[in-house]
Amino acid sequence: MWEKSLRVFFSDKMKSDPHGSFLHYPDFDFDLAGAEPSMADLVLIRHGQSVWNQQNLFTGWVDCPLSEKGEDEARAAGQSLKGKQDFNLVFTSTLGRAIQTAELLLQEMGVNAQETVRSWEINERYYGRLTGKNKDKAREEFGADQVHIWRRSYDIAAPGAESLADTAARAVPYFVEHILPRVQEGRKVLVSAHGNSLRSIVMHLEGLSQDQVVSLEIATGDPLFYNLDGDKLIRQ
Repeated sequence: MWEKSLRVFFSDKMKSDPHGSFLHYPDFDFDLAGAEPSMADLVLIRHGQSVWNQQNLFTGWVDCPLSEKGEDEARAAGQSLKGKQDFNLVFTSTLGRAIQTAELLLQEMGVNAQETVRSWEINERYYGRLTGKNKDKAREEFGADQVHIWRRSYDIAAPGAESLADTAARAVPYFVEHILPRVQEGRKVLVSAHGNSLRSIVMHLEGLSQDQVVSLEIATGDPLFYNLDGDKLIRQ
């Protein structure tokens, strides 16, 4: 966005001053080669790999910690943001792996957020009877096609579980009512949550269809950056 703005400004200057003397104007006394985009207004991050992720188990609302790899992913995310990003407000789910990811990320950045809010509305999708089952064994028990439908359809849930639509029905209103207004008032916000709650939020922000969101993959420990453009958040 910043590069496009500079190109437009330069183009307008060249039209009025074809000899290039605009380079000596007082408002251009900076090094363009070193110009960088501003900090993101909103950063979304899926928690690092959990112990149950590592064991290939359906986790959902079970409160398991990060694996060693997950801790490394959270620290690596913080290192990648160090000196480039700041946060003064953090939202996490109520599950330890999301809380731990935010804490390790901020520690690595050397940042102390002014405020942290924990909310169950951005918890992971609840997996019902699948909770705790090994995913390969679930395919053997229920059939690979059925498990695929439960995992990758938008509005079909496993027995006693939430669908992605159910997850969106709690995560998106919470985002709209509690997180988005804080971004719009100028806070730099980090949201540390889960694959399905974040997919729901990204679907809302980017106007994805049901078919598009079910194929969306959000990697563990890989931040997504958004900036305000008017009242809208646009991914960098």
